Formats: sequence, structure tokens, C-alpha cells
Amino acid sequence: MKKVCTFTVLAVCFASVCYAGRIKDLATLEGSRDNQLVGYGLVVGLAGDGDSSSDVTLNSLANSMKNFGLTIDATTLRADNVAAVMITADIPPFAREGTRINVTVSSIGDAESLQGGVLIQSPLLGANQEVYAVAQGPIQVGGFIGGAAGPGGATVQKNHPTVGMIANGAIVEREIPMSVSDLGYVNWLLINPDYGTASRMAEAINEIFPASTQALDSAAVKVAIPEIYKGREVDFISSIGAINVNPDTPARIVINERTGVIVATAEVRVSTVAISHGALTISITNNLNVSQPNAFSDAGETVVTPSTETGVSEMAGGFKVINEFPTIQQVAAALNAVGVTTREMMSILQEMKSVGALQAELIIK
Repeated sequence: MKKVCTFTVLAVCFASVCYAGRIKDLATLEGSRDNQLVGYGLVVGLAGDGDSSSDVTLNSLANSMKNFGLTIDATTLRADNVAAVMITADIPPFAREGTRINVTVSSIGDAESLQGGVLIQSPLLGANQEVYAVAQGPIQVGGFIGGAAGPGGATVQKNHPTVGMIANGAIVEREIPMSVSDLGYVNWLLINPDYGTASRMAEAINEIFPASTQALDSAAVKVAIPEIYKGREVDFISSIGAINVNPDTPARIVINERTGVIVATAEVRVSTVAISHGALTISITNNLNVSQPNAFSDAGETVVTPSTETGVSEMAGGFKVINEFPTIQQVAAALNAVGVTTREMMSILQEMKSVGALQAELIIK
């Protein structure tokens, strides 16, 4: 049975304003940003699933023991219950000393699993090689590996047991200075830059705070802080963030050929075009037959004789005219009426774009 692709369009409309979003969801404040941290550490307590005699792990373990007054030759140690890991984290803006953040722990050796392990105290560094947080704690692994000692040595693995997370596992030790309003104004940076959205955002803010806002470009909107909000910048930013704006979404279709997903925005338009759809399947089968002499025959020998069978099947094609439609809903209905598979749908969209009938940006991943 032929599997038919259904191109579905979902529309969401709020009770007050259709397709409106809050400014705080459409943009971020300039100067207010996350920062990445990275560190190196050891995970202990693994039940024989650690690194197998890794020099890096053994030397790290020996150096760690020196902090407790123990001098141990690294060549005498075993790393079955220890794994060397890299630690990554994002420190949010305005994080104060003592704030806890999540960390991700990833094995860098040949450890089979981090399940049940505990990360010992490890510093997390910024790009400037300064320590901004310290991580430690039990690791939560969203997978497992088991059955290695079962019959035939069969194993069962789910997800990635060599990567884990420690919720609130790092404590911020140093604050990163940030400021968003020292110059008497704030800049909102659009998450999806667009001239139309920036203009609408400036217009919406000016309706509440007259003559205060200017769209600098497609990605930035500058807002002056009124005198009555001097010293109360947090209240002003909160008021701006709650304003609703209708973002201007570009006409765009994204095709992911690996997963078979097609996503289109509501602004997609199609000019008048005719589409012919059909399928031709050619199958070639190679068979190997054995020819051998009769029983008790003194002459002849057994030989392999190949044979080839070729078959051709052609499905009924269709030639459909798609007129110029004002909405993506009608475009989707017309394409579904052709009755194509997902892969054929992708090919049709690409050909429509090549002839100039698809009035949208086509992105293929």
C-alpha cells in the first residue's frame, strides 16, 4: 500500500490578538547574556565501569590524592571505578555568589557508564581562564548499559550512559558584571531579526511610552528610559517585556530530508503552476541456479548458472493545476490532493521553487 504524505497546517489564535507575542519572548536585553563554563574532573564510585588503565585518569587520581597528603605512584593504581570527565555549564546573567546552576558531565575516556558515579569537587572556568563556579555531586544518567556478563556476552544499552547531569550541581563563586541600562536607555535584541518585527515593536512601545523608542536595524530596538523610571529600571523593563507585538514571519519552508519533516510558515504563497505526478518502478532480480549431472553419471560437472529477471511497474500519474492561493492552508490542501509521499512532496516543492512558482525561502537540511 502506498503511504501518502499529509501536509498539515496548524493555526493558533489568542483571544485578544492573533499571533501576538510578548516582547520578552521575542527579544533579549543587550548586556544580559549567558556565559559558558568548562572544567575537568573525576567521577568516582563506578561499579567497574570506569576507564581501563588510562594514563590521564591514573595521573589525575594520583594528583588528587596529594591534596589529602597521600603520595601514590600512578602505576600502582587501577581506574576501574574512576572516569575522567569534562564538565560544561551555562551561567545565567546576573547570577549571584552562591547561586546553584546545572552541569553536564561527559566521559572523555573509555568508561562504559557513569551510572551511580559521584563527581568530586572540580572548578569551572570561563574563557578568560578564571574560576566562576565549583561543581560536585552525584550524577544522574538518562540511560543504562547492562547484560555484559550474560549468555554470549550480550549487552543492552539505552540512550547514552556516558553523559550525565547534576541538577544544581555547581555553586557560583564569582559574579560576572553586567549592565543593561547605565546609559539611560536599553537595547532589545530580536531573537529572529526582521525589519517588520523591529518596526512593529518600536511602534507598540511608543504607543505606551511616546517618543521613547527607535528601531535601529532588523535586530535592535533602542528604548530611552523615561525620567519617572530613573532608579526603577527593573519596573520599566518589566513593563516593556509585557507588551504584545505581532511578529512579521517571513515566507519560509524548511525541509529535513533525514527525518522527512516539512515545516512552512503562514506567509507562503504559490503562483499558478501545473504539477504532474507519477511513479515508475524498475526491479531487477538476479537468481543463481545449480546445474548438475544425473546420478551415477561418469561425465559432466556441477555448475552455477545465473539468470536475471526484470520487471517494470508504472503507477497512474496525475496532472494537477494549482492556482494562485492566498493562504498556506489552501496550498497544503492542493498538495495533499495530489496524493504524494513525503519524499515526493519534497521533490515537488524543490521543483516549484526552481520554476519560480513558490514565493518563499526554501531551506533544505
